[in-house]
Amino acid sequence: MDNRRMCPTCRAFITASDRVCPYCGNRVGPRAIDRRDAGALIGGLIPAQHFTTFLILLINVAMFAASCWLSGSIPLMTDLDGRALWALGGKLGLSIWGNHEYWRLVTAGFLHGNVLHIAFNSWALFVVGSQVEEVFGTPRYLVIYFVSTVSGFLLSARLNMGASVGASAAVMGLIAAMVAFGHASRSAVGLQIRNQYLFWVGLNLVWGFSRGSHIDNYAHIGGFAGGFAVAWFAGTPVRSTRTKESVWKVAAAACVLVTAWCFWLMYRNFPSPEQLRELFSA
Repeated sequence: MDNRRMCPTCRAFITASDRVCPYCGNRVGPRAIDRRDAGALIGGLIPAQHFTTFLILLINVAMFAASCWLSGSIPLMTDLDGRALWALGGKLGLSIWGNHEYWRLVTAGFLHGNVLHIAFNSWALFVVGSQVEEVFGTPRYLVIYFVSTVSGFLLSARLNMGASVGASAAVMGLIAAMVAFGHASRSAVGLQIRNQYLFWVGLNLVWGFSRGSHIDNYAHIGGFAGGFAVAWFAGTPVRSTRTKESVWKVAAAACVLVTAWCFWLMYRNFPSPEQLRELFSA
């Protein structure tokens, strides 16, 4: 069991045994059990406090299954047929700028090229997404995820006209959010969190540039920038006002609606059976 928890006043990480926060000096009670845990979803398989992260993971898995079905293969390390990924909303610079299919900036973030790709991104999303969801709350989390995805693929579409997909742009945005949180907390634990995630970012970029064009580094950089900007501006729900929280809930709802609209546009522009046969016979 994780021995860390957050001070309800300053949001610094403390231990479960602390009764006085060493950073702000306020008294804290014993670690409470979230009442929502008792009503965890789907028979207790999904903890309610991480519901959003699990829902995104399920959408990614569903889209990956659709990609495999459309391409007729389940690749472990080799990439799926790019035509299948394009048909399901993958990022392609020519389609975005030439055909004005801007919805691809969103749908591309829910697609993956192979089993290893989705497995790694799912693990990273589970680890980082759960923390961001706990620290920032669901409304800010959704806005950070949406903006990171769009900013990542927007920069990629500008600087890399080729095809790319993956949740890594959003994951980099979530990492950036934790970097912003750790830096803003100005505590020893917060700086440790910041440095830990910056180390992750460094490793990711070194690995990405060493692998050349196989990894979309522009999407990673754009996602990090978008996530950091939102997190720095948003802050955490602590000491927030009811009005501000209402604004973030509206912003989160708008992000969800735009995402749903982008998926509808993907469905509306999906090739007909005749076009699919022509596409895959080319």
